[in-house]
Amino acid sequence: MAENEEPGNNKEGKALNAYAKYTSLAFQMIVIIGIFAFAGYKIDEAAHHDTKWVTAALSLAGVFISLFIVIRSVKS
Repeated sequence: MAENEEPGNNKEGKALNAYAKYTSLAFQMIVIIGIFAFAGYKIDEAAHHDTKWVTAALSLAGVFISLFIVIRSVKS
């Protein structure tokens, strides 16, 4: 039996792959929400809105989009 075919190695490799997958999903969520919030902030700033409705709406849209991506990724 070769070194990389040990039962313990396979479990550790799968755990590491799962950890990397879910960590990358978290970073994707942060980036998507951050981009949408930043775009909303810039729109509100350019339009001189007193209440930051565009920032709130785009941030919420970013949350829903990132959740959709996470759910779709976890299903597969």
